[in-house]
Amino acid sequence: MAATGALGLSLSLAAQQAETNASAPKSPEAATVTPSTAPPADQDQKPAPAGASTATDEPLAATAEAGAVTEDELRRMLVGTPLYLRGGYLDNTLNFTEHGQLVGHSPQGSYTLNGLEIDKVRLTKHKVELEGIRYGLHFVGQLAYEDPAKAVDRVRITPKKKIVKITIDRELVVTPKKKKEKENKKAAAAKTGTAYSVAKPTASSEAVPTEAEQVKASAAEVPEAERPADMNSVTTTVSPAHAAKVLMDALDKIFAPGLDERMMASLPEFWKLYYQAAAAHSDYRPKDPAVLRQSAVDRKARLETTFEPPSNEYAQANAVAGMALYHTVIGPDGKPQEIAVGRPIGFGLDENAVESIRKASFTPALKDGKPVPVLLDLVVQFRIYSKRTSVIGPPEPADQAKGPVLPGPYSVNHSN
Repeated sequence: MAATGALGLSLSLAAQQAETNASAPKSPEAATVTPSTAPPADQDQKPAPAGASTATDEPLAATAEAGAVTEDELRRMLVGTPLYLRGGYLDNTLNFTEHGQLVGHSPQGSYTLNGLEIDKVRLTKHKVELEGIRYGLHFVGQLAYEDPAKAVDRVRITPKKKIVKITIDRELVVTPKKKKEKENKKAAAAKTGTAYSVAKPTASSEAVPTEAEQVKASAAEVPEAERPADMNSVTTTVSPAHAAKVLMDALDKIFAPGLDERMMASLPEFWKLYYQAAAAHSDYRPKDPAVLRQSAVDRKARLETTFEPPSNEYAQANAVAGMALYHTVIGPDGKPQEIAVGRPIGFGLDENAVESIRKASFTPALKDGKPVPVLLDLVVQFRIYSKRTSVIGPPEPADQAKGPVLPGPYSVNHSN
């Protein structure tokens, strides 16, 4: 699957900018609300005309949260961009901590059931709220040496009038007590026209609330739906830029713009072997050079038991059926060893097929009277179950004539 680099690049650049803002001196020339609004270094900043107020004309001192991420920035990064949901979480309501860790539990499935497209973004003080649609990947018959990106369909699997809801907690930006008091006194002095002076701190000054107390107090001020999903994991900072970087890191842990290195590392071995062959524009070859082809042995390996890889609700609801090919190394003991996807079908069905292959029984190949490892290709067919043949369908009346029984999914071996 070809990676869509827009999100990855945006996340990287945004995280770098936030990190730079957090460490750079706080001056009008060092940071603005967004990188694109920064004036050239050789251009003097001029005061805005009377009545005008724009982010590009205001220096840092007039900006409420310099370096902070904005809702518009998140929309540009996320909305309409084909993504993958890392972790394979299948629930339609998911909550993550500020560090990108799932709150609670969710069933997990194939990456081919975890395509995602974000439609709406809402940024609040304590969290990011996302709404989107889940997509399944349906491979349409390509071989390993063909470009996988050109032979796969993204099929919506979120039912109509349903959405996927994702929330991500944010690091809380707080104003230090002394700084806040100073700003309040300065504002009051400006209103009354009196002189402003800074009072020296005394030993009797009120104690600064702890981080947990600040988070709890801030959360109590907002509706329950906008509070952090995990109050215990939320931290505080005085730097909006640092909070922005924490959020960008969390987004990068939750979403992938394509099959990047971390996504590939998380895939099962049978998928890795498939994509390695695709990248090399070649067919699969076993890692062990001692593995023979069926044509090079005296007695070929044979499948002894039929098996029926199960379908799933997503494939059934979207009429995903057809044949898929899997390369399997059969060891001298007759047990399947290395398995690689040869021609995938997607929608989580390949995982079911590989699991069934691992449980099947085989007769090993023989050469010169001795069992040897051999490469065996297995073709698996998936079909759509009608209500009559579905195991979860309603029972038929005893006196009702039954129609012919359709053949179930089957596996056949192909000799090389």
